[in-house]
Amino acid sequence: MPLVKRIIEPRYLCRGALPEGVASELECVTNSTLAAVIKQLGGLSRYAEDIFGELFVEANSFYQRMNSLQDRVDQLAVKVTQLDSTVEEVSLQDINMRKAFRSSTIQDQQVVSRSSILNPVLEMYHRCDKPPPLNILTPYRDDKKDGLKFYTDPSYFFSLWKEKMLQATENKRKEKRRHKVGLSPLPGGPPVHHRTPHVMSACVQEQKQVEESGRQVKKVRKARNRRQEWSLMAYDKELRPDARVTPSPYHTSDGSMSPDR
Repeated sequence: MPLVKRIIEPRYLCRGALPEGVASELECVTNSTLAAVIKQLGGLSRYAEDIFGELFVEANSFYQRMNSLQDRVDQLAVKVTQLDSTVEEVSLQDINMRKAFRSSTIQDQQVVSRSSILNPVLEMYHRCDKPPPLNILTPYRDDKKDGLKFYTDPSYFFSLWKEKMLQATENKRKEKRRHKVGLSPLPGGPPVHHRTPHVMSACVQEQKQVEESGRQVKKVRKARNRRQEWSLMAYDKELRPDARVTPSPYHTSDGSMSPDR
């Protein structure tokens, strides 16, 4: 639903009842129409002043932000020109002792609030009918809830957004905890981020065996011979000497690398 910010009154110039006892109806309609036109021009000039005032405030805010950004760029340019990569001016210990960077930039918050409401919208708000005084029934409620919030609640959408954000954060925390529990590293095994999908499945099976049997299951693997693997990979599949050279435990019968490595 679009919100009309400014309404120029009166919208209908010639509509209206003529007073009784008018000698010249045409002259009366002409005068009333002229008065309505003058009133429209007055409202239009007031709204034009309001619009240009808002533009001035926005332009002034943009000018201040650009000046602040230009000052920061100038300071950064001076610091960059003074840096010397061949000289170590700051030791590692001094870097660790420094405080963490904290930005001084103020983020815009509560953009849509009572303090930031526009003048025409505020005037329209004051012209609206007030809600019924249901708050006088609050002391008689057993749940101690505000009776007026059942009729109108300005904080409803904020509370709904906050509830969804908290639920999303809780879901991410549960998912991360479930991921850590399902892929916890085995004793003596490779880290989780170094495992291929096949190794991950094998590790999960080993972890299940450890949990079921109650003791650690150790699998002895043959030592890897990198030089032999690379020498075999230098040949084509048809020319690999699989029959004469002892195959590596990480190669398949056709001479290609095993998919789990």
